[in-house]
Amino acid sequence: MDLGVITMLEPKRIPHRTAVIHAVMACAVFLCGTVWAGDLPEVKKSGVLRHLGIPYANFVTGAGDGMDVELMQLFARSQGLRYEYVKTNWDTAVEDLIGRKVEAKGGEVKLLSTSPVKGDLIANGFTILPWRQKVVDFSNSTFPSQIWLVARADSKLKPIKPSKDIEQDIAQVKALLKGRKVLALKKTCLDPDLYNLYATGAEVICFNGNLNELAPAIIKGEAEMTILDVPDALVALEKWPGTIKVIGPISPRQGMAVAFPKASPQLREAFNKFLAQSRKDGSYQRIVKKYYPTAFASFPDYFVGR
Repeated sequence: MDLGVITMLEPKRIPHRTAVIHAVMACAVFLCGTVWAGDLPEVKKSGVLRHLGIPYANFVTGAGDGMDVELMQLFARSQGLRYEYVKTNWDTAVEDLIGRKVEAKGGEVKLLSTSPVKGDLIANGFTILPWRQKVVDFSNSTFPSQIWLVARADSKLKPIKPSKDIEQDIAQVKALLKGRKVLALKKTCLDPDLYNLYATGAEVICFNGNLNELAPAIIKGEAEMTILDVPDALVALEKWPGTIKVIGPISPRQGMAVAFPKASPQLREAFNKFLAQSRKDGSYQRIVKKYYPTAFASFPDYFVGR
């Protein structure tokens, strides 16, 4: 049944258009699985909060825990819901949330065909990016971030001396890239198109792996350097001390947050209220310290009063 054909028919030929539309929707659900996500009342009716997550850094470890896993578990409990983790990946996370395939390039995005909805929210250190904001709504920030250039410890490149002007610092770092191999990763917050890396004259290598493997890749010699977001860099510096060094920023300060379908404003608002309360009672800080103990020193201004 073709919805596009049905909407072109004359009204007099469809005496019960509402029934036809319902039939089309039912057909879509049958063929594609769930086509859209419900807001808070529907989620509460289901009794389950489905957490879409990608094993990444210490947000979702893949071992059943992580900062965002614990936050989502507490949020589910606060709403009287059973928590369910649904594993996804960087290529399909957004479509698994909104029920539409997406094609993103730089800051632009196209919505394509429908696909099954598999979860109610995304939480795994999910960076707020312009193209994502066009198709999902983000909660209040849950973690600070930034994109850094990270090199092997034996690289001749030296960390820049920070100024009080972030744009000047970024320009300093980018000026060091010409002719050097740098790893990046498409369809993530490390997409080279987001930061105009090609214009720097760098030999950009789009990594064939996941975010967790970028730091090990440069340690093994696949390239001299890579771009990493702050949380992953903090984990790598702690996990492989003395093997890598931070050269400087590639982007201004960014934020990470929980992503919700645009059709779920009540669920998003419920999470924002939960987040504010968890900061007030200290449960948020305890979880952050458990998984990112050095984050408070790296971003003291972000965590003050939180």
